Amino acid sequence: MYKFRSKKSVLEKSRLIKLILLDVDGVMTDGDITYGNLTDSDEPVEIKSFDVHDGYGVVQAIEKGINVGIITARNSKIVQLRAQELGITDVYQGSFNKIDSYEDIIKKYGVAEHETAYMGDDLFDLPVLEKVGLSAAPSTARPEVKRRVDYITKAPGGRGAVREFIDLIFKAKGFIE
Repeated sequence: MYKFRSKKSVLEKSRLIKLILLDVDGVMTDGDITYGNLTDSDEPVEIKSFDVHDGYGVVQAIEKGINVGIITARNSKIVQLRAQELGITDVYQGSFNKIDSYEDIIKKYGVAEHETAYMGDDLFDLPVLEKVGLSAAPSTARPEVKRRVDYITKAPGGRGAVREFIDLIFKAKGFIE
């Protein structure tokens, strides 16, 4: 079941969104990080899984004129590759102080805080979640985060949570029924 602070206020907030920002681990992925070797070298590789439905939602948001960006504390070539595949040009990696990245990107697009949405799942996401107009967390987010967001998805991180969040915004804007 969807959990809202107030269903009306979430829909009203969703109508205003012009920029969607996403964390990666635990939001765009299920949070698992797998290391392995693909060759005989000792160089480890990182493996992450992304949900195809989430990706389609991101592509659709961009096509509908909603900017999408990534703010993540980790650095990963895989995240950059996924962002390129989806058409996300604003990728802030190694961003432990996510507020600085957030302020850079809203300034770049000239959007107000109430026109910005963010989905995060852990404690270091809270500073941004508390500033944006529409905040969300996947069902697998930390309890402390879920208590402080506008919307909690039914889907877990990396398994449709991003798409569910984007679909909420699309419904509020009248893009889908």
